[in-house]
Formats: sequence, structure tokens, C-alpha cells
Amino acid sequence: MTPEPLFRFLHLASVALWVGGMFFAYVCLRPSAAELLDPPHRLRLWQRVFARFFAWVWGAVILIPVSGLAMIARVGFDAAPLNWHLMLMVGLAMIAIYLYVFFGPYAELKRAVAAEEWKAGGDALGRIRKAVGINLWLGVLTIATATLGRWLA
Repeated sequence: MTPEPLFRFLHLASVALWVGGMFFAYVCLRPSAAELLDPPHRLRLWQRVFARFFAWVWGAVILIPVSGLAMIARVGFDAAPLNWHLMLMVGLAMIAIYLYVFFGPYAELKRAVAAEEWKAGGDALGRIRKAVGINLWLGVLTIATATLGRWLA
């Protein structure tokens, strides 16, 4: 019995959590919060939402490359299909963007909310929004590469 089904499950579940969470936040929660909440309440909401979501994203950021590299190691890096290499490259870019968000604008958002500096918090949230938008599109591209990538061969 090989561990590959477990690696595949961890990989896909982590991708679904991360990309699905970004989709929900960007497409559903963001416009609703902007319509209904004044800046102090909106920024407090986002700070708390990110605190919960990012705890899960850290798990995904660890599990996705570990499980992906384990599956690549099974076949050998040189023998892995082109779409696997593309997924790895895009995934690493997504992780870099997440690290930027977490240690940059999200840290600024937390400080601004704690100090009730709503302008600074809004600026930080705007940078997070842009980065999440990029990462969401990269996530969709990665899913397309995973599912349609065999057409590249």
C-alpha cells in the first residue's frame, strides 16, 4: 500500500481550502462587508477573518508543497509531467505572495486596528485585496494546469 492517495488527498484538500477561501473572501465577503459596514467595523471584521483563515492557510502552505514534492519524488523530477513542474512554479509564487501578505500588509492591518488608525488599516487592507486577487487567479491557473495540463504534453 503506497501513501500516494494520502498525499493526493492532502494536496487537493489544501488547495480547495486555500483557493476556495480566497474566492469566498474576494467575491462574496469583501463586497458585502463594504456595502454594510463602516470602516472601523469592516477593518475589525477583516482582521478577525484573516486571523482565522490564515491559521488554516499556514497548514495549506506546508501541506501543498510537501505532498506535491512527495508525488514528484515518486516518479522522479525529470520524469514528472510538464504540468507538475508548472504547478510547482506557480505554487511557489503563490506561497511567496502569501508570505508577503502575512508579514507585510496583514501585520500592518493588525497594528492599525489595535491603534484605531483606520486610514492606515484601509491602506493595508487594499494591499491585501490586490495580493489576494492575484493569488486567486494564480490558484485558478494552477487548478486548470492540474486538470487540463495533460493537454500540454
